[in-house]
Amino acid sequence: MARTLTEAAITTCKAREKLTIGTHWRAIDGINAHIGYRKAKRGGRWLVRHYVGDQRYQQTTLEKAANDVNDKPIAGLLTFAEAVKAARAYVENARKDAAAEAAGPVLTVRTAVERYIATRDAREAARAGRVVKSDAHRLAQHVLPTDDAPKNLTDDDLVKWRAEQAALKALAEKPLHRLTKDDLASWRAGLTGKTSTRRRVTNDFKAALNATVPDELKPIIAAGLKQPTTEPSEPVARDNQILTDNQVRQLVQAAIAADDDLGRMVVLLAATGARFSQVIRLRVGDVQPDRSRVLMPASRKGRAQDYEKPAIPIPVGQDVIDALQPVIEGRGLSEPLLERWRHVQVGPAEWERDRRGPWTDAAELTRPWKALAATVGIDVTAYSLRHSSIVRGLRSGLPIRLVAAMHDTSTAMIERHYGKWIADGLEELAARAIVPMVAA
Repeated sequence: MARTLTEAAITTCKAREKLTIGTHWRAIDGINAHIGYRKAKRGGRWLVRHYVGDQRYQQTTLEKAANDVNDKPIAGLLTFAEAVKAARAYVENARKDAAAEAAGPVLTVRTAVERYIATRDAREAARAGRVVKSDAHRLAQHVLPTDDAPKNLTDDDLVKWRAEQAALKALAEKPLHRLTKDDLASWRAGLTGKTSTRRRVTNDFKAALNATVPDELKPIIAAGLKQPTTEPSEPVARDNQILTDNQVRQLVQAAIAADDDLGRMVVLLAATGARFSQVIRLRVGDVQPDRSRVLMPASRKGRAQDYEKPAIPIPVGQDVIDALQPVIEGRGLSEPLLERWRHVQVGPAEWERDRRGPWTDAAELTRPWKALAATVGIDVTAYSLRHSSIVRGLRSGLPIRLVAAMHDTSTAMIERHYGKWIADGLEELAARAIVPMVAA
């Protein structure tokens, strides 16, 4: 039990002038702690101590000296009220530290990020059937410090880079129980790059922290990593990413002419508007020629599910069924639908086919797609096939909810990023309803 305290008059600078040289204490209401004033021959310092049990106190000296000039705020000095506020914060953090240490090894921001990356790597490896590096590693570039400075930095840029790394080190080594809203908001404000990149990295960081911290800290994380209201939105679909039907056909024909495996991949991306990550999970049994449709696996985007979301039936034309026929006939229903050749290096610049296996990573499409787009003369990414499929459905007058369902996304996302083409489709529908009103 804490011993009885005789309180000293230390609340004003005039009262402190009358004190004898030495240390004088006063209780801080509600937290079983004391604020102290150590008077010296010249000036004084603020102390704080809090009870830790067994008739023992933990004590420290506050960083700033006492304001013995007046009782108004002065930079670099603390009034009594300011000292009490600082003392409360110190005691709160000290008790959090003690509780965290008692619970086991102290978890830091670095711990949370590294655990998250390892979990994502394990998940991707289980899906791919081999060791892979997930895209969660991009989070480390934005949260964890490094000693490897980029090459060819100017002196000014090097100074700036070192300051950024020092800030990241302070954040990475911070115990999770000491993390504040301001810590996270400051990190969020320092992110650079496109809006979409900042959002992806922020969402990864939020997921990493939420997977490690106790529930009582999650509101702090949500508040600290909240998207600023001043941050401009970045539309996903731009005019130059929306292809005409003829341009899509040109890309499909060029892909088929270049390579059968690439051709089938591009055919399915164009015909379904699905994501690459969905298409590579198709099985032979997901193609239903008698019903002219493909059962597309649902996306794994968003929060983890305790169950496998049902496949999405997508109608396709007979030309798509015909293009897939060579990889359907004579194969087991559970086999991967789309495969490609794996190559081995047999010389300094010589490669030969080794075996066939399923597509596993979007990077496998990057190089052949660039060559394909260059052949056709259209500077777009493969994702433009998805944008174009969504816009095609909207322009055809399909209900927004149906377009969203077929593309495994939300109506809110469709309305937010494809509003222009929704208006176009509605205008065309309205135009069809026009009837002559004036007799000829």
